[in-house]
Amino acid sequence: MPLPHFRPTGNGSAHPDAVVAGANHRITVLTDGLLRLEYSPSGRFEDRPSAFAVDRRFPVPEFRVNRTAHGLELITDRIHLSYDGGEFTPHGLSVQIRGGVTNYHSVWRYGTPVPTLGGTARTLDEADGPIPLEPGINSREGFGVVDDSASVLLTEDGWYAPRSGEEGAVDLYFFGYGHDHQEALRAFYALSGPQPVLPRYALGNWWSRYHAYDEPEYRQLAEDFADRRLPFSVLVVDMDWHLTDEHVERHHGSGWTGYTWNRELFPDPRRFLAWAHEQGYRVTLNLHPADGVRSFEESYPAMLEALGRDPGAEEPVAFDVTDRDFVSAYFEVLHRGLEADGVDFWWIDWQSGEHSRLPGVDPLWVLNHYHFLDSARDGSRPLTLSRYAGPGSHRYPVGFSGDTVISWASLAFQPHFTATAANIGFGWWSHDIGGHIFGARDDELATRWLQYGVFSPILRLHSGNNDFIAKEPWRYRSPYAETMERYLRLRHRLLPYLHTANRAAAVDGVPLVRPLYFEHPEAEQAHRYDHQYLFGPELMVAPVTTPVDPVLTRAAVPVWLPEGTWIDLFTGAVHDGGRELVMHRDLGTLPVLARAGAIVPLAGSDDDAAPDVGNPAELEVLVVAGASHTTVLDEDDDVGDGLDPARWARTPLGLDAAAGEVVIGPARGNLGCLPAARTWTVTLLGAGATADPDVTVDGAPAAPAVRRTDDERGVRTSVTVADVPPGARLVLRCPGLREVVAPDLDRRVFALLNDAQIDYDVKERVHGAVRQDPVGALAQAPALGLEGPVLNALTELVLATRPRI
Repeated sequence: MPLPHFRPTGNGSAHPDAVVAGANHRITVLTDGLLRLEYSPSGRFEDRPSAFAVDRRFPVPEFRVNRTAHGLELITDRIHLSYDGGEFTPHGLSVQIRGGVTNYHSVWRYGTPVPTLGGTARTLDEADGPIPLEPGINSREGFGVVDDSASVLLTEDGWYAPRSGEEGAVDLYFFGYGHDHQEALRAFYALSGPQPVLPRYALGNWWSRYHAYDEPEYRQLAEDFADRRLPFSVLVVDMDWHLTDEHVERHHGSGWTGYTWNRELFPDPRRFLAWAHEQGYRVTLNLHPADGVRSFEESYPAMLEALGRDPGAEEPVAFDVTDRDFVSAYFEVLHRGLEADGVDFWWIDWQSGEHSRLPGVDPLWVLNHYHFLDSARDGSRPLTLSRYAGPGSHRYPVGFSGDTVISWASLAFQPHFTATAANIGFGWWSHDIGGHIFGARDDELATRWLQYGVFSPILRLHSGNNDFIAKEPWRYRSPYAETMERYLRLRHRLLPYLHTANRAAAVDGVPLVRPLYFEHPEAEQAHRYDHQYLFGPELMVAPVTTPVDPVLTRAAVPVWLPEGTWIDLFTGAVHDGGRELVMHRDLGTLPVLARAGAIVPLAGSDDDAAPDVGNPAELEVLVVAGASHTTVLDEDDDVGDGLDPARWARTPLGLDAAAGEVVIGPARGNLGCLPAARTWTVTLLGAGATADPDVTVDGAPAAPAVRRTDDERGVRTSVTVADVPPGARLVLRCPGLREVVAPDLDRRVFALLNDAQIDYDVKERVHGAVRQDPVGALAQAPALGLEGPVLNALTELVLATRPRI
């Protein structure tokens, strides 16, 4: 029997006052924008939680019902339902979105196609560019529908049951939130369960490679990482950890499934895992469980005993997710000992279809559900790595998107694919960063893919079973190798920002990565620039997904800037929003944009490469001048499910632009999870050249260290204060915070022209013209011999906000 910790915790029964029912229909008003629509020819309705809908016990919203000779009308603040009382049909059941979302498209009729903004897909296996996406709950028409008619049900004993199979039975959820996409998603999470809080280590760098590593190779790899100051937090050990084809006699079948360590590679698995933990790594092992348990496995006799089978048998124990006893033994016999040896979580590499012995029971969903819950049985923060198995899969992070083709087309699709998954609540995709199969070596592609990975939910480097495919930065040429290393360190530094967003994803229902239309639903550009996305509360990212122009030596990135003032964190460029433009970035940078007033906490410094992913004793806070803003730094003890507010420490971070003050702290909550004292560095972006800031800690003057840089990115001032207790209030006063100052135009133009592979005389003429009249120089540029991508890049620089000579 499944274990008690598999029992569902939600309440499948809606409040009776929210139900409008007849002999064969039941309409449940869960919120003013969320309806459950059921039809049953027999009049039997289902109140058990399902794989999608785990909790239907919502507060009863305001609504009214008008009954007429033609049926009924149900009206809330958001929607207007019309129903004739009979079998669901397009002419008998419709829902109108109130509020004028569109002129006539905001009416859904049962059984008609729902043109959503897309959701996600089960896998990117062998994808070489865009693939079709399953539907999400958001649309430009203002509605979305999730069909839950066939999903399995969760039973009180921790098992599951298929639907009754009644012909003609319907169970739908209608989301009618207009263009309030974020509120629709909150309702989705209330119904289907929140995204879990990930363990903090999952937000760092993951090392993965399909390669038959042995223990000495792993030890050497760790030394190489340390020598090059490359921080990694997770080791993903692919299938060669267990006995594979070369060790398995042919009559047993393939060697893809296995539960017995390959002791030629790992003579002492417990020693290997203990060493990995000592180095600061968590370890996950790959599973392909479809072939069951064969007689050559060390755990085979114990499986026979657990299942009450003949101990002398040699027949394989079939993999069967519909058998309660097998599922229980699957965990207790096959996995528990490996976990006791030190395996932290499992990579469920299921590639064997959606069917089992019971109709509607997807083995992938069963594996995801039970593996994730089982990983939390001892109070640990749960984690799995597995493919998407339909709506509700967000409860079982992290998603493994599969074996993508190594190509620019694959990279170009992943930003859109990742952001759009927010429309079905799936916020934690992990891609094979750099690609997995086929393709050709391209150092620039590998570098750009890694840069995107830094600004994606999970950064997991991976490569196929080919000695020439690998992601170690030192196997690439300069400057690609150095750029990769720098970005791996940056990902580690982003942990405070990422973990704060981790909590927000679970508690506030805001995924780390969202499409632009979540904040700008009425803007046409928010839909057209679908490679661009919101990353956490403060940043907007437009990854580079095309090669550099050989003449310009920069890559072009189309970008839409919403209203406001924006600064590029890498280049220092300042732009007025409300426009579309093409940005041009060299190999070392990509557009990562922050509004005026943004505050981004980072761990340590650029030289900090320790694999420790705990709450850091040194923090740098990037503060963009020009607007008042407040945010928070969230940290916890990384214990339990992360939903207990008592386990979190919250440190306010604020900028009062009018007063010229940056305020940090005091932290509140679980201060015991924080270092006893911290070193804070506040780095001011866009503040220009200012006098040394005044700094106080709890009102007493402090003696900070001040460092300035002045280059083509502009003036950056960093102020460092040591030994600040977490409960203290640090205040930095600087009058230069009132407005954003653009970097020096002349330096930026010179750097652009210096790199361009064009005639020296043209460079000199254009540079001189820009010095005299920047805007006028754009009109003269063709006559001066400048054209094409170089002219486009010059236009970007000159038209940035408030250029100064």
